[in-house]
Amino acid sequence: MARTAPSQTVGFDEPSVLAEAQRRRTFAVISHPDAGKSTLTEALALHARVISEAGAIHGKAGRRSTVSDWMTMEKERGISITSTALQFGYRAPDGTDCVINLLDTPGHADFSEDTYRVLSAVDCAVMLIDAAKGLEPQTLKLFQVCRHRRIPIITVINKWDRPGRDALELLDEIEQRIGLRPTPLTWPVGYAGAFHGVLDRRTGEFIHFVRTAGGATIAPERVLSAGDALTIADAQWTTAVEECELLAADGADYDRDTFLGCTTTPVLFTAAVLNFGVSQLLDVLVHYAPAPAAQLDIDGEPRRLDDPFSAFVFKVQAGMDTSHRDRLAYARVCSGAFERGDVVVHAATGKPFTTKYAQSVFGQQRTTMDVAYPGDVIGLVNATALRVGDTLYREVPVHYPPIPSFAPEHFAVARAADAGKHKQFRRGITQLEQEGVIQVLRSDLRGEQAPVLAAVGPMQFEVFAHRMATELNTPVELEPLKYTIARRTRPQDVAELQAQRSVEVLTRTDGALLALFADRWRLAAIEKEHPDLVLEPLVAAA
Repeated sequence: MARTAPSQTVGFDEPSVLAEAQRRRTFAVISHPDAGKSTLTEALALHARVISEAGAIHGKAGRRSTVSDWMTMEKERGISITSTALQFGYRAPDGTDCVINLLDTPGHADFSEDTYRVLSAVDCAVMLIDAAKGLEPQTLKLFQVCRHRRIPIITVINKWDRPGRDALELLDEIEQRIGLRPTPLTWPVGYAGAFHGVLDRRTGEFIHFVRTAGGATIAPERVLSAGDALTIADAQWTTAVEECELLAADGADYDRDTFLGCTTTPVLFTAAVLNFGVSQLLDVLVHYAPAPAAQLDIDGEPRRLDDPFSAFVFKVQAGMDTSHRDRLAYARVCSGAFERGDVVVHAATGKPFTTKYAQSVFGQQRTTMDVAYPGDVIGLVNATALRVGDTLYREVPVHYPPIPSFAPEHFAVARAADAGKHKQFRRGITQLEQEGVIQVLRSDLRGEQAPVLAAVGPMQFEVFAHRMATELNTPVELEPLKYTIARRTRPQDVAELQAQRSVEVLTRTDGALLALFADRWRLAAIEKEHPDLVLEPLVAAA
């Protein structure tokens, strides 16, 4: 697999920092499971010519796994269960030179917390919709996170090569259910299941797609005039033209201000598995997606792009390199220029932090990163002191807002299957908690050898158990608990709560006291009987 590193301009004066920031496009792809998110991610890398061949995975034995799905469980199941960064350079056909920071996110609802952390580090989102299914529950949930964070959204209606719903019907659903006005940039020529190409609404031209074997290589495109399109596509071209005229009459045309204001969404149609419509998406990201802007600190004050270097950690991941068992902290650069080897300040401790081992990440592959600018994602190797939400800075202090944890709804007691491996067990628990794989709750009653794991979804337990066994060589036994609700409480309320039936109070690693309840009826009964108790909902993402 061939890969070229993004070109960098060395030189850390202010004009250089601002110019380099303008070249960055940092975005995430969000969707419901099985909408084709990882396939689209790899197709974008293919069209940017940083890989030579795409390998879509659909959970079937013998298929090639995608670049962004590198964990064993991802390859076996054909789903994304952890977020991944892909950084590469791309030169658009008009010569515009960009550095792409693409963050592939888990689609499964059980990993919403990981997706939320990624969305804290991007400037734009690509919302992928299945042409047959339309807006699905996880897509809606992630859209709400984007709305909360004021992240502009580009909508991609995927799988147009398969039978699906009417294009106008899908646009109506988007507007009615999430309140974003769709403004299509391309329009399909051919109904879902008979995809010939797209009408580019900006030029009026027909972009005709040609299939390749298995969709593994870039699909050739022919750009044709309206007259030639009528000869080739006949009635389907006529229908596309008429529907575009309806869109124009309805005012559904792209407007940059409303897009960046998060009230409209540009729309494109693709068949990612065939690499149809992918180059159009790349060019829209280059020319329409926003470049990095000033980041707000914890006090709501903007940190200018040309201020001294600062970044925040949005993800920690171990187990990517099985040979070295190292640990990687992903940090989004917010201001200034980064140079490998810089000694910066870890805001949480006030201690110096050396960035000697800084890397550019491309899925599981990594290369040394010498310089980085606002919008870039840096991989810091063996950064054991760093946690999710930590801030790094140079010269001028700054502290970015912490990344909140989701409210857990599933709980289980974890024990080492081999009692003789209690030290490895505790190290593994600490590592996976720091990565954000799981939340860990403890109490004196249960002890260190039987912590309670708290998760947004049950699949997190599967990932935890799998990684403990395969990466850390410490198989575990999990005992599900019947709690479903957690509330934050105060030290003075612990004794009263512990005396209640079907209630348990434990301490999270960050010091928060969490009271666990069997169900909402039990919670309601206790609140009614003891109105003086403080039982605060845990703040989730949106």
